[in-house]
Amino acid sequence: MSSAPTLTDGRVILRAHREDDMQGCYEQCQDPLSQRWTTVPLPYTLEHARAFVTEFMPSGWVDGSSWGFAVEAEGRYAGTVELRDEGEGRAEVAYGSHPWVRGRGVMERAVRLLIDWGFDAQDVEVMIWRANRGNWPSRKLAWRLGFAFEGTIRKALPQRGELRDAWVATLLAGEPREPRGIWLDVPVLEADRLRLRPWRESDVPRIVEACRDPRTQAWLGKMPDPYEESDAREWLEHQAENRATGRGVQWAVVDPDHEDRALAAIGYFDLVSEVELEIGYWAHPDARGRGVVTRAMSEVVRYAFEDLGVRRVMAGAAVDNAASRRVIEANGLTEWGTERLGTVVRSGRADIVWYDVLVEEWRTSRRS
Repeated sequence: MSSAPTLTDGRVILRAHREDDMQGCYEQCQDPLSQRWTTVPLPYTLEHARAFVTEFMPSGWVDGSSWGFAVEAEGRYAGTVELRDEGEGRAEVAYGSHPWVRGRGVMERAVRLLIDWGFDAQDVEVMIWRANRGNWPSRKLAWRLGFAFEGTIRKALPQRGELRDAWVATLLAGEPREPRGIWLDVPVLEADRLRLRPWRESDVPRIVEACRDPRTQAWLGKMPDPYEESDAREWLEHQAENRATGRGVQWAVVDPDHEDRALAAIGYFDLVSEVELEIGYWAHPDARGRGVVTRAMSEVVRYAFEDLGVRRVMAGAAVDNAASRRVIEANGLTEWGTERLGTVVRSGRADIVWYDVLVEEWRTSRRS
């Protein structure tokens, strides 16, 4: 096949690139996210865009190395999707969107058209998705399309003279084109003059302050010491991974009337759907003695029972961590046992006290 066929689902069109796509391609490659996650030349010029749409993409069809389509939506250029032939029934799927179309579901439709065509018309047996570690929008799109996340390969993708860690996922012909597992959201919750919201990159300095604090360091013995900005960013990446794999969610606890500064972290983890989860937290020194974590935990317990539908909420604290135990007990959880040497504090292994509350007990306490 020497040129791209035209494909459509009625809302999105895949077609051959044209010279009049040059401006849209140029705009797309000025976008900071496009530059961050792809290998487009920097600086990117109109001549680069012209060569891309008139030479580079058509040449793949001529020599059979790749099958690239321009994406059109609402009569406008919206991006590019591509299958790169890796031989023996294998093809890498790649995509990039113009900023104007993000969040509209257009690229999901476009990539669905692409992979359906690849399996049916090109006899592809396995689609392979790769992305730089940290490219969460690309990974979430692959998740929506049914790709199975296979893991991280260190130093696998070259980008402008560096080797980056790569995520890899696969989709086989005949497999369902629907998500595998749960990708957890972080809803904004209101909690007695507090707000629980997603963490942001701008929160990194507050995370560092909290996690350098001697009391935080004393009770969270696995926390890096010294704690640097890179540790905070790695923690945010770890929380994103937990959401993507259905394991848990973390909120920043903020006072919306005072600059939206992070006062604490609270979240749930070890989620067993419709059964149980565990709540954990830490506080910035600014929040201590103000009931911040106690009020935030009350809202997370409510959310766990009423919105997530679990039947049991758990929490634990080192035996000597009186402040943390008071937070748990204030929220109606009952001590049920002590695990000897069950946690790590800065001085070494320590006993941990476990608490829980069942949904029926929580409802009864709310009525009383």
